[in-house]
Amino acid sequence: MKPLGHFCSKPLLAISLIACATFTAIAQEQVVVLTGAQLTRIVPSSFYFEGQSAPTQMRNAAAARLGPKRHVIAGLVDTSGYSSEVRAKYEGFLITDSAVSVGGADLGVGAYGFGFSNDGKFNVFDVAGTRLISVDAAKDSAMRRPRPLIMVKADDGLRLYSGRDYVIIAAK
Repeated sequence: MKPLGHFCSKPLLAISLIACATFTAIAQEQVVVLTGAQLTRIVPSSFYFEGQSAPTQMRNAAAARLGPKRHVIAGLVDTSGYSSEVRAKYEGFLITDSAVSVGGADLGVGAYGFGFSNDGKFNVFDVAGTRLISVDAAKDSAMRRPRPLIMVKADDGLRLYSGRDYVIIAAK
């Protein structure tokens, strides 16, 4: 008669291998907020919107890797050269190389302008200035030191903050 351990070892080994493979797959898909040289390599130095180009405020730029070769990039731009009409709705750019969800609304691959409005909305525009989505922004009143723009990894995706206001960006 064979020892009981002989029969149990193969199923346990198989379960362990499956668990490790699953963990590895999940680890590869985790959101990673980029910093330092990785960030400066990926963020464009300027952005085109409604017939004008504005320099990126690199101190107010952020990017995240959503998976292999999947990124979301956001940055504020110097809108001093823009008309007051454009400045009122547009404060930065959002670039994604894969489909994402922004505040629950689908957003495809592309480069977009965005703005957090005074009425609590996050608006996304195509580069011609046409509004594509408008979603409610949340407020994080517990945030100690709000900054003009940051990205923070969250359980439900990625938070894109403008001060204390934020929207959730999630991979699709």
